Amino acid sequence: MTRTSFEITRRQTLAGLGATTALAACAPQEVASGIPVLERLTPQEELDRIAFNLLQHEPERATGLGVDTGQWASLRARMEDQSQAGQDAYAATLREDLAFVRAYDTSALDADNRTNFEVVESAYATALDGFALPYGDVAVGSWRNAPYVVIQNVGTYIDMQRFMDSTHPLRDTADVEAYLARLGQLPSVLAGELERIQAARAMGVVPPDFLLDKAITQMKAILADAQKGGALVEPLLKADQEVATTASRSAGEIVRTRIAPALEAQLAELLEQRTVATGNPGLWAQPHGDEWYAWGLRASTTTTLSPDEVHERGLEELAALHARMDPILEEIGYTKGTVGERMQGLSQDPRYKFAEGDPGRKEIMDFIQERVDWIKAQMPRAFNTLVDPNMEIRRIPPAEELGAPGAYGGAGSKDGTIPGRMWINLRSTDLHRKYDLADLTYHETIPGHVWEGEYSNRLPLIRSILAFNAFSEGWALYGEQLADELGAYDDFKVGRLGYLQSLAFRACRMVVDTGLHHKRWSRAQAVNFFVERNGSKQSEVESEVDRYCSWAGQACGYKVGHSEIARQRALAESGLGKAYDMKAFNDAVILGGNAPLDVLAKNVARYVAGA
Repeated sequence: MTRTSFEITRRQTLAGLGATTALAACAPQEVASGIPVLERLTPQEELDRIAFNLLQHEPERATGLGVDTGQWASLRARMEDQSQAGQDAYAATLREDLAFVRAYDTSALDADNRTNFEVVESAYATALDGFALPYGDVAVGSWRNAPYVVIQNVGTYIDMQRFMDSTHPLRDTADVEAYLARLGQLPSVLAGELERIQAARAMGVVPPDFLLDKAITQMKAILADAQKGGALVEPLLKADQEVATTASRSAGEIVRTRIAPALEAQLAELLEQRTVATGNPGLWAQPHGDEWYAWGLRASTTTTLSPDEVHERGLEELAALHARMDPILEEIGYTKGTVGERMQGLSQDPRYKFAEGDPGRKEIMDFIQERVDWIKAQMPRAFNTLVDPNMEIRRIPPAEELGAPGAYGGAGSKDGTIPGRMWINLRSTDLHRKYDLADLTYHETIPGHVWEGEYSNRLPLIRSILAFNAFSEGWALYGEQLADELGAYDDFKVGRLGYLQSLAFRACRMVVDTGLHHKRWSRAQAVNFFVERNGSKQSEVESEVDRYCSWAGQACGYKVGHSEIARQRALAESGLGKAYDMKAFNDAVILGGNAPLDVLAKNVARYVAGA
């Protein structure tokens, strides 16, 4: 992508979407042969047509991107159809558009548009393979593929409160009406999920008992809140006072009389599943489990690496990273024991702990903000093309914290009205240390997820929608690397240990994820590998391992993606010699957009040839 084409304002981008999608909505024309052909559209218009075809099935995403406006304003009042029929219809749309993309002649297109079509083809083909599996949830162009539709970190019961509070706008009466319309659809959404998890149980698919225990605990708390109106009504109280009272009364009625019973029905099913659940954590124990895991691993890494290859690569990378950590530990006085044992000792050093309770939570939030301010000032040293993210740091809602990771983050809306966010888990301040929180901040915010998402938001709409786990997480790890190279730890060597342990943690993920789902490890074996080999905190690791059980394959994408970006950088340095420029390389990767790893390699190759 050229710098000129990149420097389009958000307003221009959205105005263009409104114009092109009006054309794209036209019905096919009939030609003399009787074969329907689409009205001739530009490549950009075709891509926008495909994007809105997808958003018809995921209207919440349209809200998150800020494109549910104009002719698409009705999307703001809709929710995804989670029934099996709704998911089948989604797959049918993908199948039709994939056929169109594969038939589209890209030979005369510029490199940017060829990349755009390649990305759509890859994402849709992979997603359709997932929809062909007999159970589970497919994240089209996203990262949360899951064999279990409702579990401790998957399901509308978790997502609805955060989405309605932090993403659905409430700027005017129309927004309030859309909010109420969405609340009215939530019982059907929950019923659709219930239908699918009951069908899965009939096939013999039951989540592990320890995951069900977490999900049941969380759902009971959310149900109790819904029976009082609670969190789903509260956002309306921030709306215009004239409509807030009436709307909140209507919302409370919907939540108490319709949403709460739907949650109760899901809870009853989870309790029924718990009576027959086992403690086997891996997909090997489920019907078609090996097939599901092979797909999940392919979707996560955008490679054809086998579980055994990922496992061995993880062990090799872990050993190499520990070799880098060892001399730093020696230098600061930790000389005895394995790297894992010494890192466990370091984690108990009171100098690097945060205070307990709310004082520590404030300390953590202040620490994160200070690191964001520092790294933002360094970005002109790492990129030629800069962005200025609108972002905020927020606590993960307490009702979600038990099943949530230590943190996560992402970009805001395409129109800039919804900020990018870093969500931090503060159920216990013991989850975090002063030597590893800086690195986590760079991963989730700048130059990591929030930063990368700002560039993706300036690409055609379909590219803002479609994201690939290996690129997203690989880039965020590369962002950690950039922070180190920019001097984040020059005066804080223990912080560099935290950074290297973070990379080693991702190498451990490759070992543990494949261990659980392919090599039949127990949950305890997986937890102990992290604690003993890498010195990770047990309180953090237990939730991590549970996450791998419910997002099978996802954890492998991080280090696979980072290693590929690092490999491409080494190839560029070697190929260009003295002409190599880190800022130009970083631009080439991030301006090429979120893409499968093979498309990333093509983008870098074009940069090297052009340089």
